[in-house]
Amino acid sequence: MKLLQLCALLIVAHQGASSPGCVCEFKNLEKPFPHDQLRTVEDSASTCNEKYKQQNLQDIDVLLLALEHRMPQLEAMVWELEREDDGDLYGAVSLQVIHNEQVEVLKLIQQLSNSTVGSQLLNTDTERKLQEMKEEMRDLQTYDSMQVVKRDQANTRLKRDLDQCQNGQPRPAPLTQPPQGNCPLGRMVNITGPRITSVAPGSNAYGAWGRDAKPEAGKESWYWLVMLTASNAFAHYVRRFSSLSALIVGASRPGNVQISPSNPTTNTIQGPNAVLYEEALYYGCYNKDAICRFNLTDLSVTSVQLPKGTRFNSKSNFCHTGHTVCYPYTDLDLATDESGVWVIYTTSENFGNLILSKVELGKEPTLGQTWHTSLYKQAVTNTFVACGILYATRYVSAGTEEIFYAFDTTTGLERYDVGIYMQKMSANIMSLNYSPVDHMLYVYGDGKMVSYQVEFE
Repeated sequence: MKLLQLCALLIVAHQGASSPGCVCEFKNLEKPFPHDQLRTVEDSASTCNEKYKQQNLQDIDVLLLALEHRMPQLEAMVWELEREDDGDLYGAVSLQVIHNEQVEVLKLIQQLSNSTVGSQLLNTDTERKLQEMKEEMRDLQTYDSMQVVKRDQANTRLKRDLDQCQNGQPRPAPLTQPPQGNCPLGRMVNITGPRITSVAPGSNAYGAWGRDAKPEAGKESWYWLVMLTASNAFAHYVRRFSSLSALIVGASRPGNVQISPSNPTTNTIQGPNAVLYEEALYYGCYNKDAICRFNLTDLSVTSVQLPKGTRFNSKSNFCHTGHTVCYPYTDLDLATDESGVWVIYTTSENFGNLILSKVELGKEPTLGQTWHTSLYKQAVTNTFVACGILYATRYVSAGTEEIFYAFDTTTGLERYDVGIYMQKMSANIMSLNYSPVDHMLYVYGDGKMVSYQVEFE
């Protein structure tokens, strides 16, 4: 009102002047807002954030987890050497394996030491910068003379309290198993190696090997091997090894466990993609669209019938090089991960695209939840499952394989751009399986047994 009266007086006083309007001078008594100071605080916060991303604070957890797995393995190897050393070739190989494992453990300890020092320096520097930013923000809040920020914060708290009052306090969720795709280690980011390289006894081109994904007590260091000894398609026994050293030198202890007296016949292993879980071998049944489970303890065999239209007897194999090279009797692929056993197959109704099903374990195993993918089977070299995620590989060259595809069973999302490469020791991969015991990939190809370390976030 006073401003209008002032303008009216000015107009009356200058009626005779040539000025066409009224000019009022406005003076802001508040201090100018320091935009440069605010920009400096924002830049400091952005820099701190980038530093944390670069440092990756999960490194220490990953290294500790790796040591947690490696130390018991090293201890078991030393104990095995003391128990079975014959003073000859077996002892020499065992010492070399133990030496290699010690080198890996020492590397992990050094990495852990470096990461710890780096994290301590980062935390100290960040704490100092956060304190400086906190003081600068308090200074900037003094410019909020109309208390807009304070009222906005109060309104936010009030809205939150009202929502809680209206909806009631949330009840705690019941404890359940984590979803199949929710890996406690994070997503898979790399494959390193090969770490172990050996030649299968007899150099049979097709087969599978690895460790029991859920071993019995006392058998944590055991390995198993299946070689297709008849026409590169069939096998009728499982070979056991009490340690890695025993496997490398070919000392089969406790020896072979026979499924059937002849080969091939009923219950014969058909195809190279077999896995071991809880002292039971899962594999493709001979001349049937079904999965067989061979119990290594009581020597019994039970089977799981696959859906109608499932392709078997070498009708839908893994292939490479533009589908010109295919691996016979790879219609069914068995896999293990943290949650159990899986089967990967195709049906006529799904046009040859991969299908993934969970095998529900029990006295009589059954087929559980099933997922359909858009990935064509014969464009794939092999598959495996880790933390509820299906991965597929393809042939790049005689020395390189690419993990290019992933299907998450939790979200149902597919990716064709995984882009993880692995160095091969032979051109072909007949079987490929992930072990949750040591987070390794076990590969069998052209008579060679090779393993790779899986790296997670």
